[in-house]
Amino acid sequence: MIEPQAPAPPGSAQSGDGPGGDAGGAVRLPVRPGTGRFLVLAGVFVCAACGLVYELELVALATYLMGDSVTQASVVLSVMVFAMGIGSLAAKRLRRHAAAGFGAVEAALALVGGCSAMVLYAVFAWTGDWGGMWADGPRALLVAFSLATGLLIGAEVPLLMELIQRIRRQDAGGAVADLSAADYVGALVGGLAFPFLLLPLLGQLTGALITGAVNAVVGGALVLGLFRRDLTPRARRMLVTANVCVLAVLGTAAVLVDDFERAARHAMYGSDVRVALQTDVQEVLLTGGSDGRPLNLFLDGRLRVSGQDERRYHEALVHPAMNGPHARVLVLGGGDGLAVREVLRHGGVRRIDVVELDAGVVRLARRDPALSALNGRSLGDPRVRVTTADAFDWLRRAPRAGYDVVVSDLPHPGIAASTKLYSQEFYGLARRVLAPGGRLVVHGGAVASRTRDFWTVDSTLRAAGFGTAAYRVRGRLAGFAAGPDRSSVDSAHVHRDWGFVLAAARHAPEARLDPAGPRPRTLTGASLAADVLAAEDTRVRGLPPSTLVHPRYTG
Repeated sequence: MIEPQAPAPPGSAQSGDGPGGDAGGAVRLPVRPGTGRFLVLAGVFVCAACGLVYELELVALATYLMGDSVTQASVVLSVMVFAMGIGSLAAKRLRRHAAAGFGAVEAALALVGGCSAMVLYAVFAWTGDWGGMWADGPRALLVAFSLATGLLIGAEVPLLMELIQRIRRQDAGGAVADLSAADYVGALVGGLAFPFLLLPLLGQLTGALITGAVNAVVGGALVLGLFRRDLTPRARRMLVTANVCVLAVLGTAAVLVDDFERAARHAMYGSDVRVALQTDVQEVLLTGGSDGRPLNLFLDGRLRVSGQDERRYHEALVHPAMNGPHARVLVLGGGDGLAVREVLRHGGVRRIDVVELDAGVVRLARRDPALSALNGRSLGDPRVRVTTADAFDWLRRAPRAGYDVVVSDLPHPGIAASTKLYSQEFYGLARRVLAPGGRLVVHGGAVASRTRDFWTVDSTLRAAGFGTAAYRVRGRLAGFAAGPDRSSVDSAHVHRDWGFVLAAARHAPEARLDPAGPRPRTLTGASLAADVLAAEDTRVRGLPPSTLVHPRYTG
């Protein structure tokens, strides 16, 4: 890593790196030493911000493409930190040529970091369904990019340490403190800029490309402007050429990024993409919905609604819970309006509160002709009130005993961001808002392929003080991904059943249809009884409940 060096008196003669002397000498700068030192620390600040953006970009894109944010973040960060250590050790060999080495490292980092998101997205879009030996190809590429980025980031600090010592000698501890301060503040700015500036304004791909361009410009300008006398004429020409080529690649990619995204979406979702938007929460896509083609809704690349078979899911979710008092209904999630549509089919409903995290999904459900037709324009009913909020936080402030029915239409618990919404603490909050005799129904994911996850939902509800009745409904088609996996509409890996748990405080409810209620189109009393038996046949006993501090879902 960084080797301590004895302080030298100001102005003492030291030998130089390059045409004018030996390694370790004072460098003749085009500016005063104090200004030069400030410029180096400013370069450290910018490079650290860019480095953290690369890390966060890889984590965000890996989570989007491959699911399970905890696993992907752990892989990216652990591999990158390991590689930074190796890169720091390897950079010791470049200290005799610190200026040229730092310029080369920054050009390579700008190219690798700037293009990483686009390359990962391309590989996943065009080869993600190959299977066979390439089944884990995108994950292997993620590790490769994490390793390469970490190696280059790790090589920065020893080279910068050498450069700043050549400007003005000081004790090694003081130099490390100055570099660390600039590095950590830069990391803070990069970490805040990514979610609040780059991602919402530019998107993942363009944000990474622009970050790479900034990295190349700052790194090249620092070396060519401040340490050009440290370089031979040939080294200067090579560094200029390398940076021009890197900027040309990044600029060309930025110009073509919109066409690239459209082509990649068509590769993943087919040529029928009708709406594609990035909300504050997630990417939302609609395919079909016109000319007789079924409508599909994708959230962050996962199929959430299939117009061919959504009614089977939403009828099974809502109607058994409506057997009893149902004047006041709370829907958690369900911003697409489809669960609300089924609730409104029941007489006696006076108020429906919908708590949806993504306001963009609600706007789309209200304004898109195909989606609003599918949900029966339910969100426009005067009895419906929509609140944009996190369901967990909202329940903490909700009035006690305010609802007869709570419908939990939330993403599968295997998605890391959803585990708190399937925790014992969450169900404890839901129990507080239920009126005496009220019911809670939870979508628990696919039973056949994620049996332990489903029965963990059941055991967690029981631990929160509920009695439960579980049932499963088979989909007629393979077109609804109930789990956390990204799967195409026609993929054989798409989950083909949905599991539900009906719960009531203190006693186990009976999963039945309301005799006075509307007749569902896909569900009958006999089929529901069979669905209860089918779920019971898969029961896994003795599973511990999932909590906030110890989530039990496999992802």
